[in-house]
Amino acid sequence: MTTRVGLVLVSHSRRLAEGVAELAAQMAPDVVVVAAGGDGDGGLGTDYATVTGAVVEADAGAGVVVLYDLGSARMVADMAAEDAEDRQVVVVDAPIVEGAVAAAVSAQGGAGLAVVAQAAVGAAPGAPNPAVRPSLRLVTNASRLDVVLTNEVGLHARPSALLARTVAELDADVVVRFGGEEADAKSVLALMGLGAPEGARIEVVASGKDADEALRRVEELAERGFDE
Repeated sequence: MTTRVGLVLVSHSRRLAEGVAELAAQMAPDVVVVAAGGDGDGGLGTDYATVTGAVVEADAGAGVVVLYDLGSARMVADMAAEDAEDRQVVVVDAPIVEGAVAAAVSAQGGAGLAVVAQAAVGAAPGAPNPAVRPSLRLVTNASRLDVVLTNEVGLHARPSALLARTVAELDADVVVRFGGEEADAKSVLALMGLGAPEGARIEVVASGKDADEALRRVEELAERGFDE
């Protein structure tokens, strides 16, 4: 059984932290995502004991990535990381919503602590992100598949996460093309960025050892309507 990196979300608002944790958990059902919001008494603020407890709860042995929202939340997160003793804890400066989603999907795929942390940082607006780029028309030694999106929401959050998880473990480079752009199929945010709606025809291009298996999985997923 794969041991995955856990996530802790530190926010001044308990509801905000719980909401983001719920969203991230939908994207990555096997990743432990723990909300650490509020001042511990039901009000706005942050609480050291809550955060340290969340770190312990999230750590399954592969380390923990901590995201935070504002000001003092960073201070509390850093204190909790410093006092984590033998645990591997990384506090990242990333947008809490986009970063949590990107980190969760990366962790779901079995990525290590450094890669999961970088996935969160790479989700920041304006951060260099090669996962979305103008469509490259020539890919040598690649297999291709055309897919029509029949599910109601197209490639939005949950379908994108499901697609990314479907190919994450394979030894293949997989891109999805739509509207003159292409996205790394292993990046949920990149897939969402394509904005492919219901009824859109997308092209899936795969190369590498598991290319054919990747296309088979994507085709099967599309035929199931992304389980919606």
